[in-house]
Amino acid sequence: MKAMVLCSGGVDSTTCLGMAVDKYGFENVTALTISYGQKHTKEIESAKKVAEYYGVEHLYLDLEKIFRYSDCSLLAHSDKEIPQESYAEQIQKTDGKPVSTYVPFRNGLFLSSAASIALSKGCDVIYYGAHSDDAAGSAYPDCSDEFNKAMNQAIYIGSGKQLKVEAPFINLTKAQVVEIGLKLKVPYEYTWSCYMGGDKPCDVCGTCIDRKKAFEANGVTDPLIK
Repeated sequence: MKAMVLCSGGVDSTTCLGMAVDKYGFENVTALTISYGQKHTKEIESAKKVAEYYGVEHLYLDLEKIFRYSDCSLLAHSDKEIPQESYAEQIQKTDGKPVSTYVPFRNGLFLSSAASIALSKGCDVIYYGAHSDDAAGSAYPDCSDEFNKAMNQAIYIGSGKQLKVEAPFINLTKAQVVEIGLKLKVPYEYTWSCYMGGDKPCDVCGTCIDRKKAFEANGVTDPLIK
């Protein structure tokens, strides 16, 4: 069995990578990092570090042009400010729509691209780190269990039943993801989650807030917080 892991350089995807290496062995795992025109490259640099840590093959794909028409606040060409509040607070203002940091159908594009490369590389499964906290309130609808099942079915059928998608955290919280990662000794010190590209996490964007709470829930301090 060979696995491809969508590796953004963040907590969730790095935990996925750790799980895949633990299950299949580093020689049977390929990490795929996809750029989408985000405001900084910190997470891409982190993805390289974790791939090197695990000794896995690391591939890079640039899909920036696809997202150039979006005004998502995460994108370099957008003049929107990244919200400095929790996702729960943001959802209260969106009237049921995704939050401003939702990149349109990003996971759909990522998984479709990964499927093509995975088939070419002889992989049997694609791992990605979507979890229930991100799907809550439709903040990121392409992180939902419903979306995952639909994409898995489409890729399985479209690949001639050769390739499956696994989202091992789809019904778990971020705190539970970190719990799994701590047991696997995932190198969280190499990861990056913050939407800003500073030297240190901003501690006020939605993903920084969620990350901090997830580590605290496990009784440990985020290694990026000195």
